[in-house]
Amino acid sequence: MASDGERRLQEELGTTERAGRFYDEQVLPHVNARMREFVARQEMFFLATADRNGECDNTFRAGPPGFLRVLDEHTLAYPEYRGNGVLASMGNIRENPHVGILMVDFFQDRVGLHVNGRARLVADAELRAAHPALPVDDVPGRRPAVWVEVTVEEAYIHCAKHIPHLSKVVREPGGRGRAWGTDDARRKGGDFFGAAAEAREGAAAGR
Repeated sequence: MASDGERRLQEELGTTERAGRFYDEQVLPHVNARMREFVARQEMFFLATADRNGECDNTFRAGPPGFLRVLDEHTLAYPEYRGNGVLASMGNIRENPHVGILMVDFFQDRVGLHVNGRARLVADAELRAAHPALPVDDVPGRRPAVWVEVTVEEAYIHCAKHIPHLSKVVREPGGRGRAWGTDDARRKGGDFFGAAAEAREGAAAGR
């Protein structure tokens, strides 16, 4: 459960006993009933992956409540869409199945849940054959290209004390909501950080 690095650092900093209580009291090898209820209403999570060399990537996933599906107490699954075509997270999973998922409820309970485990890529048709109740969306950009199935190895709380309490914005009638599945570059953020402009400038300077 704990890495050698964790154990050595706990000894160096004198936290071995405190860490032991946390492992014994808070870390489960499955998602229990309260965790499953928590997962089922989340609309976002952060995903950590790494390739075979340990090069890390952290990304954000979002969807309607329940888009991160609880298949059973040992298994979660979430859909992957076409996105920007880079496929960084799934590419990492192909090389290294270890993943870390962090869900943070900023709005209701103001607490977080970590789930660490091993992931594999599953074709949409294959997962639906095993789990016919999976939701179906007719919007092309919201049809899963593939699913990521995660076998839970650790599940534990993320301390609430530093999580900000946020409020959802109530949009006015006719306002533009989240652009699920859009291919509109502007609605996806455009060149917000100026990276494309910088690349063009660099290419022009190199002529």
